[in-house]
Amino acid sequence: MFGILRRILSFASLNIALMLTFYAIINLLPIKPGYYNQLLIFYALAGFGGAFISLLLSRWNAKRSMGVQVIDPKNTRNETERWLVDTVHGFARQSRFKKMPEVGIYQGQELNAFATGPSKSKSLVAVSSGLLNSMTKDEVEGVLAHEVAHIKNGDMVTMVLLMGTINTLVMIVARILADMAISAMSKDNRGGSFFMRMMLYQVFAGVLGILGSIITSSFSRRREFRADSGGARLAGRDKMTKALERLQAQSFPPQNEQQIKAASAMQALKISSGRRGEGFSLRKLLSTHPPLQDRIRRLKTGR
Repeated sequence: MFGILRRILSFASLNIALMLTFYAIINLLPIKPGYYNQLLIFYALAGFGGAFISLLLSRWNAKRSMGVQVIDPKNTRNETERWLVDTVHGFARQSRFKKMPEVGIYQGQELNAFATGPSKSKSLVAVSSGLLNSMTKDEVEGVLAHEVAHIKNGDMVTMVLLMGTINTLVMIVARILADMAISAMSKDNRGGSFFMRMMLYQVFAGVLGILGSIITSSFSRRREFRADSGGARLAGRDKMTKALERLQAQSFPPQNEQQIKAASAMQALKISSGRRGEGFSLRKLLSTHPPLQDRIRRLKTGR
């Protein structure tokens, strides 16, 4: 709880600093400062409001979009389900969780798993049926430890706070640039058509959105390395390494159309993004996960 509050206060301080900086810049530019001060507040509410609503609904949305069947720990008689719940809860106890995460299974041939939820006490760990059918218990333990480490580190909250900050910056900077461009093409700040202003805003927002995605993806990749390290401490370095090696060797078959759409939205929460991100390219910069060979090397060498 204190970790989450500390993280929120840290990001709040960052955003206050950013707003003060923008306030100073806006007052130096040849534009109407009062108007943009109001926009800054509106965009901050929109950027963070959407991100936090998404976080609050993340567990429910994951169950619905991925078709996750939550295991009832008190009533299940299935040996695999019982082992799955006991393993996740065992790692959660090691991590000093006060309330155990929900554990579920979703149907899919891919070898993957994800963690989500607004807090440690309202979290979910889900694995694909393909992972359970294809991996050894040691490998599955490595995967589960990685996901519990995500929850322990508060990665869902951190990513939402970062995305809220990026969303706010993209919207306000795109609006300022669009208005400045319109002003440069006319004699007063009110010149230019509404449609031209909106078109320029969309162009600037698109470009800035890509830059923002590069920043959030870079942070997400560092988060994956940290979760690998945390998983190694919970399950053992050997099990964590074996899990990643199996993921690297496995080709990910296509899913049905509904799961493809859901998977794209949930990708940052999963243990692996497949074979994307190999080599240097824009795709790698936008990948939420580091290449598996880099993750395996770090686990083996410690750097």
